[in-house]
Amino acid sequence: MRIPLKRVLPVAVAVLATVAVLPAAAATAAVREPVPHTAPADHATYIVSVRGDVDPAEVADRVGATPVYVYRTVLHGFSARLSPGQVEELRGMPDVEAVEEDGRATGGEGSDRTWEWGS
Repeated sequence: MRIPLKRVLPVAVAVLATVAVLPAAAATAAVREPVPHTAPADHATYIVSVRGDVDPAEVADRVGATPVYVYRTVLHGFSARLSPGQVEELRGMPDVEAVEEDGRATGGEGSDRTWEWGS
């Protein structure tokens, strides 16, 4: 059984185009840029993690903070705009596991692949 050229040709072109692009993609992926973390100077939103047996909203209330969001599924805690004094007070509480300033991080372009194709 012979396969007509008009059916094979588009597949062959697609395969060759993909193979031709792979070395360039692999070379680009080898260059890794640091992930930038940006937070404006007036940024005062924090993510607070608390022990699993503690109510996050109650911890926020203890320092006079109003939660922007309360996390109860993967992370147990809350996010809130906090003053430096509130941050220090929270960090001193035994029920609080972590207090981290909220921010934005962006990943680099491309892939993390570092291997060379065809090696």
